[in-house]
Amino acid sequence: MSLQVPQGFRLAGVHCGIKRNPNKPDLTLVVSDGPATAAGVYTQNLVFAAPVALNRQRTPSPAMRLIVVNSGNANACTGERGMADARQMARLSAEACGAKESEALVLSTGVIGTFLPMENIAAGIAAAAKSLASDEEAFASASRGILTTDTVQKVSGRRVKFSGGEAQLTGMAKGAAMIGPNMATMLCVLMTDAPLSPETAQRSLAAAVDVTFNCISVEGHMSTNDTVLMLANGAAGGMPLAGADLAAFDAALREVCTDLARAIPSDGEGASHLITIDVNGCADRASARAIAKTIAESPLVKTAIAGADPNWGRVVSAAGYSGVAFDPAGVRLLINGFPLYERGEPLPFDIKQVSSSIRENRDTSVEIFFSEGTAALRYWTTDLTAEYVRLNADFTT
Repeated sequence: MSLQVPQGFRLAGVHCGIKRNPNKPDLTLVVSDGPATAAGVYTQNLVFAAPVALNRQRTPSPAMRLIVVNSGNANACTGERGMADARQMARLSAEACGAKESEALVLSTGVIGTFLPMENIAAGIAAAAKSLASDEEAFASASRGILTTDTVQKVSGRRVKFSGGEAQLTGMAKGAAMIGPNMATMLCVLMTDAPLSPETAQRSLAAAVDVTFNCISVEGHMSTNDTVLMLANGAAGGMPLAGADLAAFDAALREVCTDLARAIPSDGEGASHLITIDVNGCADRASARAIAKTIAESPLVKTAIAGADPNWGRVVSAAGYSGVAFDPAGVRLLINGFPLYERGEPLPFDIKQVSSSIRENRDTSVEIFFSEGTAALRYWTTDLTAEYVRLNADFTT
């Protein structure tokens, strides 16, 4: 996908030897030519990686210059040495790009519990700094450099019009497994030349993440490294966005995050279906989220979709043990638009027709309606296949 890099940003992705395949970049630099507002949202796992600890200390910020990312090694559960290595990545990147060490953020993704090969990373940072550019090739190599088991690049962008002009918002993400809300084994870097204050950027990013990256799951396993970072360098000009201008930016930010979040379970390891779950008619959004998450992480629901089996009882019963109180007589369920269950009773349907609709389409829609209120939520997950088990059974062996 051809996407424009926002003004004042340069990127590079290089191979430094963390990954075995020399054709796969494993170190990425994203650099703003001037100070950028930075915002971040992170995993809620109590076991978190060294880069998460470092970035939490530094965001939100009014003056950040760069993000350095390595893939193939998570630098998680690595103790004091891991923290020292994260700081060294920041220092080396800052020195190579003419910035201060405190102006650098760090991301790592890959295998947990292995120390970083710092000599390789130092060489990679030096090579990436010499290759920084703002063209399509530079963006493509940078977006590949953050991937691990992903099979496709995950990128998205939007143009945002505001009263003072126009801005570009462009993002890249990675993630294919160990995906669970709050967030998942996923990284996302967002760049914009829009002018944003640190407080506004943090609020906008957190709100977008809540209904996108926090609404995806593959198997519900929350990672140690999940991070979404946004840099806004204001190169488009004008005062920090507010009012209608900020609302326009927030809408674009949500669209980009939706594209990237949806792409993660769509690329789920071994997945044959992307499942979109729409929960409607709940008393509040927390209730809708709890029901959606329970359905999404049910192995029986996931295996039914893998087998193109419209076994609606698994969906309804999953909602019933979600911990949310509701009237079972007020429940209605559709799969791929076919009504299967309503008012506590099964509806007549052609099982072969519904099964074919699942089997013949990668996208599967599950819509469930309640009679408790007006709150709704959309959630994305995958099916569960034998291939997923195979890929994750011998991940480190």
